[in-house]
Formats: sequence, structure tokens, C-alpha cells
Amino acid sequence: MIDPHRLRVFRAVVAEGSIGGAAGALGYTSSAVSQQIATLQRETGLALLERDGRGVLPTEAGRILADESAGVFDHLARIDGVIHDLREGRAGRLSMNYFASAGTTWIPPIVASITREFPDIRLDLRLVELVEEGRPGPDVEVYVAGAATSAMTGYDCLPLVTEPYYAVVHADSDLAEHDRVTLAELSTRSWVDNDIARGPCRQTLLDACTAVGFTPDFAVQTQDYPTATRFVAAGVGLTVVPELALVGLPDGVVAVRIDDPTPTRSIWVRRHHRVAGHRAVDRIVDLLQNSVNHPPGTGRRQR
Repeated sequence: MIDPHRLRVFRAVVAEGSIGGAAGALGYTSSAVSQQIATLQRETGLALLERDGRGVLPTEAGRILADESAGVFDHLARIDGVIHDLREGRAGRLSMNYFASAGTTWIPPIVASITREFPDIRLDLRLVELVEEGRPGPDVEVYVAGAATSAMTGYDCLPLVTEPYYAVVHADSDLAEHDRVTLAELSTRSWVDNDIARGPCRQTLLDACTAVGFTPDFAVQTQDYPTATRFVAAGVGLTVVPELALVGLPDGVVAVRIDDPTPTRSIWVRRHHRVAGHRAVDRIVDLLQNSVNHPPGTGRRQR
């Protein structure tokens, strides 16, 4: 295989028209350039240069080699550019996990920004609730803190926000006229379950109910917050959701604050050590923090 470095030296000689000129352009000695050309001629079995007065000219074989090798160096230049972009975090692939309610609010505009600002980055997105057991950890993950989710190693973790839970009730319910309700006031009502994954969000709520002295009476079990709130709008019961899930509530429901106690969940972001300093990852974290500091409006009546 021909050494690309020797091809580069040869092309410099052809461009400069002399060994000395190429040596000056490359910062080499004339002897070093002559040795590279002699080795290249041995490797190819071709006479590539011929004397022309005080300079040199390429032979027919040398001219063809110089012309054809231009594409090689264009390709190498592109590879150098790719390597630089990868090092600077402007190209490549990133994996990102997120939970459902973040996926309906924060993630779409963040992905749009990253796609626009880093067009050569591909984002592989996965819902936390659907990630297969044993799958390698993602580069970035937005998650709700809990015993199971906090056990991953090799990550730097950053808190984003701790948010309260609200009771979502039918607009005709007597609770809809309250500014706040206690958790105990919900103990005798019919509830709509909203978390098929039985994850940390649901456990946080159940722990708060247990502390008050009751277990919710789940009349209906659904898989997610939007479905649960539509059951509430249909008059089936109430559901209790974190603040982020209040975005896009259907007509006919009201969100009421819960006191004594107020269940809360803590949302964090973690990034793997392998992407430390990655520009796109840093930007994702910045956008998440901005989303927390400028939350979207619920668009519905809230107590």
C-alpha cells in the first residue's frame, strides 16, 4: 500500500517543479524529499520524475498519479473534518432516554433545536418506560429520581426541578371549586390510575397516601396521564398527576393543588462520562434547564 505521506511529498514536488521548492514548502530538507520520492518510485515500480534543467517534471506516469491522487487527499481532508466534528461534538450519534410527560412537553422543542444547530448529529430517542432490560445505558437521560432509577454508574447527575402533584377532577365536582384540597379529602373518592409502568412517580404518590392512612380506590387503570385525564373528563373519577402532566388538559376538568402533604417528584438529567464535554450534550442540558425555568402554560383552568 502506498504511503499517503509520500504521495503528498510527490505532489508538492510536481506543484513546485523542483525538489528544493517542495522541501521549502513542506519544511523538509532536500535530502529528505529526495528519499521520499526514491522510495515512492520503488514502491510503484514507476519512473515518476525526470530532469528539466534545474528542476524536474513529472513523467506521463507521474502526471497521471498526481492527478488521480488528488481525490485521495480530498477524501482524507473530509475524514479530517469528520474527526474534528466528532471531537467537537458536531457529528455522530447520541442516545437519549426520557419519560412520557417530559416527552410531550420538553423533548420535541429540544430535539428541534438540536437538529437545527447540529444537523450532522443523529438522536436516538427512547421512552424510559419502554427500554428493554439489560440495554446499554444512554448517553443522556431525563428521569424521575427513585431507588431503581438512581442506581446507574458512570454518569454525572444534575437536578432539574422538584414539582408538586395536582388532583385533576371533573369540572362539576364539588372539589373543582376548591383552591386546594388535602390528600385525605381524596381518600373516599374513585381514582383513575395513570401509570402502567408502576414506576417512581406512582410510588411517590402511593407513599404519600400511605402516610395519610389510605390506599387509593382505583376504579379504572390507564397507561398514561393524557388517557387518565380523559377518563376524568368523562366523569369516571379523579386522577392525581405531577405538574408537568397538566399541559394540554382536556375540556371539562380542573387541576386543584394538593396540601397536607403535597406529593412531589424530583426530575434529574444524567449524562454519561463518555460524552463529557460533548457540545450537543451540553446544549441538551442547557435547553432542559431553560425548559424548567420557562415552563409551558397548562392552557386549562387550575386551582
